[in-house]
Amino acid sequence: MSDNQTTMDESLNVLGGKLKPCSTSPMTGFFRDGCCNTGESDMGKHTVCCQVTKEFLAFSKYLGNDLSTPRPEYGFAGLKDGDRWCLCVDRWLQAHEEHAAPHVILESTHKNALDTVPLEVFMQKALDIN
Repeated sequence: MSDNQTTMDESLNVLGGKLKPCSTSPMTGFFRDGCCNTGESDMGKHTVCCQVTKEFLAFSKYLGNDLSTPRPEYGFAGLKDGDRWCLCVDRWLQAHEEHAAPHVILESTHKNALDTVPLEVFMQKALDIN
């Protein structure tokens, strides 16, 4: 595997268990492997598996990262309310601070996200424990 990408067998989630897939429809992840795996070239740290909401998509678009508009030239169909997506941890934290953070799937969120956001904060928005 290139780019020092960790494989799913090696990747752990924020709960300490094996990292589970986030989404294959739409296909997500920095490596487009369906998981929130990360590696040295993932400067954005796409490690948070979230379920996007209309509010978050509007917030992200307002900040200049339009995730809802299809971009066929990149093979991107655009996200809609309810889709799961590997989000950059810094963007998730920014949305959290502005009360616009989408829900998180802890079992599919890479443990490296804990370098930026404490588990207790993720747990406030967790779909798989609340």
